[in-house]
Amino acid sequence: MSISTSSMSVEMSWREMADAVLSGERLSRKHALRVLRSDDDQLLAILDAAFKVRRKYFGKSVQLYYLKNAKSGLCPEDCSYCSQSKISEAPIEKYAMLNAERLLDGARKAAESKARTYCIVASGRGPTDREVDHVANVVRQIKDQYGLHICCCLGLLKPEQAVKLKAAGVDRVNHNLNTSERFHGDICTTHTFKDRLETLDICRDAGLELCAGMIVGMGEVHDDVVDVAMKLAELNVESIPINVLNSIDGTPLQSVKELDPRFCLKVLAMFRLTN
Repeated sequence: MSISTSSMSVEMSWREMADAVLSGERLSRKHALRVLRSDDDQLLAILDAAFKVRRKYFGKSVQLYYLKNAKSGLCPEDCSYCSQSKISEAPIEKYAMLNAERLLDGARKAAESKARTYCIVASGRGPTDREVDHVANVVRQIKDQYGLHICCCLGLLKPEQAVKLKAAGVDRVNHNLNTSERFHGDICTTHTFKDRLETLDICRDAGLELCAGMIVGMGEVHDDVVDVAMKLAELNVESIPINVLNSIDGTPLQSVKELDPRFCLKVLAMFRLTN
């Protein structure tokens, strides 16, 4: 439940803001923007506040994820940041869905690396039913042999596909919002922000955990970053990956200026305090 702005006055310290969040209050939009717009000399205090929240819920522990690119390139979408999109001229490797042997080999390496989660990631708008059947069959074998937590990132999903993945043992689906609803049309025109929300709803209805985050540094403004943070808090997703754009030659965003690392830290702190 959101809090009134009066309970978090502009004058309160960053540590007091963290205490308010830990007491069950939610950071208001005004205060989320305050984090992003803060002077750099406030950065250490902001990070300390964010770490106080992290320490409360996660201590100093980290989790290892092992990602397998199960299908590369060949994507019909026009996401301007992506080297695998139909409009990209980046010289990437392109291949169809990997066979079961190679996906199982990835799971073996994940287990040997002591990773908690094995992530199966495929390019494309969304999987065919045949591809979902293939992934489901592989996941059953992975669960039997290694017992790994499984996350799949396969694009837009249909309800019956999400149900099939859940039944096979998939624990979580990654489907990022990438940016705000306002800015979405500036980076992609072949699917909508609502399409992405629909896939998250479908996966939640199927009993799958949700992993959804964003990419910062694509030309969005502070309000867009806060929009995503607030939407993810509303959706109550289990995991939020925050990516910083790695501009790739051959994509429309190849010349985008890199973000200042100090601002990136403010983004991470703001997401921790809002979620």
